[in-house]
Amino acid sequence: MNTPAGALLGRKGSTVFSVAPSTTVADAVHVMNQNKVGCLVVLESDRVAGIFTERDVLTRVVAANLDPRSTRVDEVMTSSVITITAVTTVGEIMNVFTSKRCRHLPVVENNHLLGLISIGDVSRWLVDSHRAEAEHLRRYIDGEVAP
Repeated sequence: MNTPAGALLGRKGSTVFSVAPSTTVADAVHVMNQNKVGCLVVLESDRVAGIFTERDVLTRVVAANLDPRSTRVDEVMTSSVITITAVTTVGEIMNVFTSKRCRHLPVVENNHLLGLISIGDVSRWLVDSHRAEAEHLRRYIDGEVAP
């Protein structure tokens, strides 16, 4: 649980799909579908201006009956973005996901976007961590490793 976000980024890579605030919702959804992602970081002059997710499409576009071809991302994005740093631990990330009910956290250092951590990234890390621990315990029980 003390593993830092930077280690998770090291495993998954730092590729982040992004759009400009003036991008239409239709174009943003196309980028999301093309890249099989549920979230885009909205960048303005290389700074995080917002985050646009599948949830935003459903609650702020579809439910509001807005035209995705003429609605700009900056009209419906989440602009109060919660960010983390590379040293934020997995335990802290899990607390943010739970308390803030979000699924994606941009990793930012000195106003520079380093990557994006999703709830799926944390879930994969947890599964791998538990699998490694179980294997170590199995090997210990079998006498293959010293305590």
